[in-house]
Amino acid sequence: MLGLIIGSIFFGIILGPLARLILPGRQAIGIAWTIGAGFLGALVGGLIANAIGLADMKDDIDWTRILIQLICAVVAVAAVAAWKGSQSSARR
Repeated sequence: MLGLIIGSIFFGIILGPLARLILPGRQAIGIAWTIGAGFLGALVGGLIANAIGLADMKDDIDWTRILIQLICAVVAVAAVAAWKGSQSSARR
């Protein structure tokens, strides 16, 4: 479990900005929110991969796990961007 959390922190730094690049349009969130959403997506994606039985591969890169984490990161970045966007429009 500790390895999943440490890996999620590392992948969050990469997957958060990558998820922003994949999403169409402009997301009005900062880099901290982007990395936080990437961490959350990587963590949830890792838990999903563990739940469906994808074991960590010791010799090679586990592309299926990374794809699941990326999809979760895209969803997390979109959710944070929508949440932050609704907060800024409510202030106007």
